[in-house]
Amino acid sequence: MLETGFKVLFVLVFFVIAYKLIFSGSRGLTIFEMHFKEGKLNKHSGKIPERFSRECKAIAKAEKLTCTVRAEKQGDVRLHVSANVSDKLTQRIRNVFPFEYYDKKQPDNSKLKG
Repeated sequence: MLETGFKVLFVLVFFVIAYKLIFSGSRGLTIFEMHFKEGKLNKHSGKIPERFSRECKAIAKAEKLTCTVRAEKQGDVRLHVSANVSDKLTQRIRNVFPFEYYDKKQPDNSKLKG
């Protein structure tokens, strides 16, 4: 009885660890996130470039969008738009996103100069 309990516990722990390894590592560092509901900015987090915020709000207002726009950094910057938004509107949002703002190489100041 005790042995079967240990076996079941071991299998459950194995599945939990496998699930975490498979599904938790897919996201990078979230730079910002914007939530729109019926064309209005409902909530946001992170540092959003001012021009992108203004133009994205205008697109969302004109099209009455309910979606999430998120930028993540995984080596390079990726822009994610909710799947319920049409491809045409997703492309319009991507066109106003300043990818070049995030592509700048930061100088390495970690080494002491002397």
